[in-house]
Amino acid sequence: MYTNGFGYIKRMFDHKGNGRTKSIAALASLHPLFILRYSATHKNPYNLIYRLTPCAAYNQGLVKKIEIGSVIKENDFNQVFLRLESITSQKKTITAKIAVHQLQKNGTVKEKVITVKPGDSLFEKTNRSEYADFEIEEINPGSQTVLFTNNLEISRGESKGTDKEAIFEAQIRYTIEEHFRKQKRLKSQGIKVISLFFIDKVANYKTDTGQDGIICQLFKQAFEELKVKYPEWESLTPEQVQSAYFAQKRKKGGETVFEDSTTGTAKKDEEAYNLIMKDKERLLSLDEPVAFIFSHSALREGWDNPNVFQICTLNQTTSETKKRQEIGRGVRLAVNQTGERIFDERINILTVIANESYEKYVATLQQEIEDEYGKEGVPPKPPNAREKGVAKLRKEYLLKPEFQELWEKIKHKTRYAVQIHTEKLIEEVVKELDTKTINPPRITITKARVEVGNEDILETIQLTTSKTAMMLTGKRPLPNIITIMVDLLENTTPSVSLTRHTLLTIIKRLNNQKSVLSNPHEFATVAVQIIKNKLADHLVNGIQYEKIDNWYEMTQFQDEIETWQEYLIPANRSVYDHVIVDSQAENIRDSIEGKFVADLEKRDDVKLFVKLPNWFTVPTPVGEYNPDWAVIMEDRDEHGEAVGKPLLYLIRETKGTRNLDELRPDEKRKIICGEKHFHQALGVDYRVVTSVNEITI
Repeated sequence: MYTNGFGYIKRMFDHKGNGRTKSIAALASLHPLFILRYSATHKNPYNLIYRLTPCAAYNQGLVKKIEIGSVIKENDFNQVFLRLESITSQKKTITAKIAVHQLQKNGTVKEKVITVKPGDSLFEKTNRSEYADFEIEEINPGSQTVLFTNNLEISRGESKGTDKEAIFEAQIRYTIEEHFRKQKRLKSQGIKVISLFFIDKVANYKTDTGQDGIICQLFKQAFEELKVKYPEWESLTPEQVQSAYFAQKRKKGGETVFEDSTTGTAKKDEEAYNLIMKDKERLLSLDEPVAFIFSHSALREGWDNPNVFQICTLNQTTSETKKRQEIGRGVRLAVNQTGERIFDERINILTVIANESYEKYVATLQQEIEDEYGKEGVPPKPPNAREKGVAKLRKEYLLKPEFQELWEKIKHKTRYAVQIHTEKLIEEVVKELDTKTINPPRITITKARVEVGNEDILETIQLTTSKTAMMLTGKRPLPNIITIMVDLLENTTPSVSLTRHTLLTIIKRLNNQKSVLSNPHEFATVAVQIIKNKLADHLVNGIQYEKIDNWYEMTQFQDEIETWQEYLIPANRSVYDHVIVDSQAENIRDSIEGKFVADLEKRDDVKLFVKLPNWFTVPTPVGEYNPDWAVIMEDRDEHGEAVGKPLLYLIRETKGTRNLDELRPDEKRKIICGEKHFHQALGVDYRVVTSVNEITI
């Protein structure tokens, strides 16, 4: 009775759905004296006695160490890129998250995940003309697909424009060579090495007609080419060393049959199933040639093997196949030919050959562990030392005659005019552009080891620099380089317009014209950045400001400004009772601005000062400029006596240096413009200082 009862209960636990509630009730109906629950993933921990988290097991050497071989495409934004991340269906709306290559305001292009709905234009979402034909026609939650008006359809987890075949080839070659190297090193210790490939879809391995798919073709080609360097593999064929299992087992008339996941037809595949899923001892034997296993559904079977040393992810991992689950197929400690467990950490290393950067891979893995096991593996939030505080306006200070005079001097807005010498601009751009190295698009491999750091946070130690696995130059038609440059100039901040003739002249005068052909988009990005920098220098150096009939009102000062308490420094001479200092310094009072405020407070000749609010800006060709300080001082002699001269009304910018060439280019340009705004148009003393001691020098 107890055997049947426990068997029934076990079946209830195995059931995925609402069976858990029923199974708990079934246990209670037995009236046990106590219940011991053992599981890798408790949904309800009940009275937890002991817990071994993944990070604890990793640190204690109970599982293999992990390293990531990252295979990614670099320097290639020359084609449309799409990847469907997810689809969300709500009562009235259906949306999808799609990864695209989006143009940033600084002119660079980055992969970004955007949310779209039917009717949305990817051109408007990305600011890139390459996406002009991509408008969302339909989002289908049932089939998990998105259809565009140009008839392109992508499925969840599917990518377009990733040079998938080239990445597949690089991943497969790297996995095979890593396998050969490890097997050569471990064979003398009686350890069989196994590599596991997770593929994106079965048709990429075997087609419906039984022909080799692209993955199978690439494996065979790479195996034949690489085995010549390893004599122990020369006598073997690709067919002998690989096996694949994509079917789901079921019973029919007492006989084990398999339903093929591509065609849906029943077939017998006992040999592959028995070797991969049941005869693990035979698979672990050095006499068994099969060492490379391809799978699409092994995760559902709960399959793992202690001697999996490489996992190659030829799929776009989605929520249905977690990274943690994939890695779980290979983290068990290895065994030798006698079945003895190996505890040497130098041997127990699992290499994951991933189709994304190792930083992103590890970050996702970390998040999955947190989602499953809670916050225990994540650093606790630091105590909140940054409590909210308020800087209050002293309205009576605004009414003082000296502040009224200061405001009258500095309140006026200005406009500027510039003159550009086109020929000189072209010469300077061409000269610098010829010195630049434009890297061609390529597939790269980088290996990094995963370690568990403080507070169980996963960290990566990079083991190699990026190694080129494949060059992609010349594999696709050249885009219109002038159009790309125009788009970059007009859709990045600040927006710039140059004639197509000027851009074409720049390209024609280049000595290094091969760079245009090797990587058009990378060339355009570099060229546009140089053009903008040179143009900004021309604009700033020749700028002229004039006062206009518009100004800032004192009524724009807020009565209260809320911020973090640690950013507030008490002040008696400021128009606010506290000065807000935003700095990266550990102690805000040790920062340049913090010391400046403290020293102003100590100066008796300082009558009043204000940190100019962020709405007080000066227009410049490189963006709005917000000056730092307005200071009212009394002119005194060496004895500290007033000399009877009018008060000094000063605008001061605090920096770590007075040498403008040591500042960032745009910082320098804004300061030059600020000086011309205050000196030329308003007649106000403006200067860059590093401390209060330099305020009148």
